[in-house]
Formats: sequence, structure tokens, C-alpha cells
Amino acid sequence: MAKKSKGNRVQVILECTEHKTSGMPGTSRYISEKNKKNTPERLELKKYNPILKKVTVHKEIK
Repeated sequence: MAKKSKGNRVQVILECTEHKTSGMPGTSRYISEKNKKNTPERLELKKYNPILKKVTVHKEIK
């Protein structure tokens, strides 16, 4: 039988910070996982934004 809970692992949504200020329509979002116990603060990763066609900083949103 499969496990029901993964413990401290949670899914988070990462949203582009530069896209909001650019004024272009649409959003760049990624879904990722993090360990809540090891990284209690909000996650920041550099990811590719296909609308702006460059790598930008994506921050965790609620």
C-alpha cells in the first residue's frame, strides 16, 4: 500500500518577479517542492521565463 503523507515535503508555486513590472500580459509560474523543516523561509530560484525569453528570479507565493 502507498504512503499517504510525505512528511515535511510541500508543493510550492514559484512566480516570476520581473514579469509583474514589465507590463506584459500573462505570468510565468513553476511548481516545485521544498522541505519545510530545512527551508522555512520563502524559496527563490532562477528559472527560465518563456515570455521574456531570459532567466529571471522566481519567488514562492502562497
